[in-house]
Amino acid sequence: MNVTTYLSAAEMPEVIAVFPLAGALLLPRARIPLNIFEPRYLAMVEDALRGDRIIGLIQPATEEAETPVLLPVGCAGRLTQFAETGDGRYLVTLTGIARFRIVEEIAASTPYRQCRVAFSGFQSDFTPRDGEEAVDRARVLETLRQFADANDLQIDWQSIREAPNEALVNALSMMSPYGPKEKQALLEAPSLKRRAEVLVAITEVELARSKRAPTLLQ
Repeated sequence: MNVTTYLSAAEMPEVIAVFPLAGALLLPRARIPLNIFEPRYLAMVEDALRGDRIIGLIQPATEEAETPVLLPVGCAGRLTQFAETGDGRYLVTLTGIARFRIVEEIAASTPYRQCRVAFSGFQSDFTPRDGEEAVDRARVLETLRQFADANDLQIDWQSIREAPNEALVNALSMMSPYGPKEKQALLEAPSLKRRAEVLVAITEVELARSKRAPTLLQ
C-alpha cells in the first residue's frame, strides 16, 4: 500500500471509525498487527480500504457492555498492510499517525462506531522523533535489563542499541505486558520524555512487586 505522510492536525479527518480494543496501545509511527474477525469490524476495514484507510484504536472504559463507554483518548492509524485468510478473517497492520481526543460519538448507520475527534492537542505527534533528546535513554535501558533478567527474557540488544529513542520508547510501551490502565497512561503521556518516565516507573513497580511476592507467600 502507498505510504501517506500527515504533517498536521488540519490534514486529519474530523470523523473516524473507532475500534475499541482493551489493553491495546498504538503510538505515532509504530505498528500494531490486528486479527479482524467480527462482522462489524470486517465492514470497518473494508470501508477504510475504500476511503482514507484511517481507523482510530481506542480502549473501552469497561468490557462488560455490548457498546462500552470509550476512554477519551485514542490513536489514529492508517492501514498499511492487509491480508485475507481462507476462513473469513483479515490480518491487517495499523501504523500510528497521531493521538486524538473524542469530541462526540455520532449516530452512524454503519455497524461499527464512529466519532468526531480532535487532533489539535497532539500536534507534536506529527513531528517524527520530537523530544528524543530529553529521554533518559540510559535509565530506560537499565530498567529493561532488570525486567529482562527478572523474567528470564531474551532481548535483541543489537536492535535495541540501534533504535532511536522514539522507536525504542514507543515499541517498549506497546509491547509491555501491563494492563489497560497502564497502557492508557503511556498513551496519554504529554511528551516522549514523560512516556519514558511512566514506562520506567510502571516497570519499577512491577519489579518491586515481584521481589516482594515470595516473602508474602511465606
